[in-house]
Amino acid sequence: MEFTVVDTQNPQNVEEAIQDNTVAIYFETPTNPLMRITDIHTIADIAKKHHLRTIIDNTFATPYNQQPLTLGADIVIHSATKYLGGHSDVVAGLAVTNDPKLAEQLAFLQNSIGSTLGPDDSWLLQRGIKTLNARMRVHQENANAVIDFLQNNPYIAKIYYPDLKNFPGHEIAAKQMKNFGAMISFELQSGLDVKKFVENLELIELAESLGGIESLIEVPAIMTHGSIPRSIRLKNGIKDELIRLSVGIEDPVDIIDDLKQALINLDK
Repeated sequence: MEFTVVDTQNPQNVEEAIQDNTVAIYFETPTNPLMRITDIHTIADIAKKHHLRTIIDNTFATPYNQQPLTLGADIVIHSATKYLGGHSDVVAGLAVTNDPKLAEQLAFLQNSIGSTLGPDDSWLLQRGIKTLNARMRVHQENANAVIDFLQNNPYIAKIYYPDLKNFPGHEIAAKQMKNFGAMISFELQSGLDVKKFVENLELIELAESLGGIESLIEVPAIMTHGSIPRSIRLKNGIKDELIRLSVGIEDPVDIIDDLKQALINLDK
């Protein structure tokens, strides 16, 4: 398989990267961990113009907040381990399409390679999906409260979240998303000890996963993106002081109090 990596925030980059052997355009929006936004409808139109498939990872947004198939996407994939399962107790993935012929092809591939979810995992996933609507409302309310806390906080240098009016892609996100989700990234002020901050946390747990009912935090530079050479990582905006927070459904006061004490104790 050959692929070309481009910044899909600029549709021109996508069109210029299409080659004779290109068969699909694949991207996620919002992205992990910088929450960058891509215009789904525009990219899908480019794909159709060149007779290509559009494949979108919708894990961060969830079907509750964003429905790429209605915006022209051909296939939507989810890490169902995250928000769809919602309880950090299942490992699963989904590929969804509204094209009957494409669905038939995907079903044939699934059967041929034996990619079939076990009955217990299937049950857990069905259980989780039943409460997705209710959980996402609380996730969103809590994320809004956390954003309010982080803004103008002297320990925070930058926040990455599509609902911020000055965030690149905000207008596109507002157009194609119902809400902006519960994934937030932020940078500590230069010189602050990231390791000490995450160790100071008492309620929020350090983990690479996301989308569960519990709040989870991670440091991309040494965790999810730790295998990427530092020069490439920095070139793509993932700094050493970047932190990614998956806001859970605990009482928002508890989440904010934990962040507050972890930041204040950096001075001790």
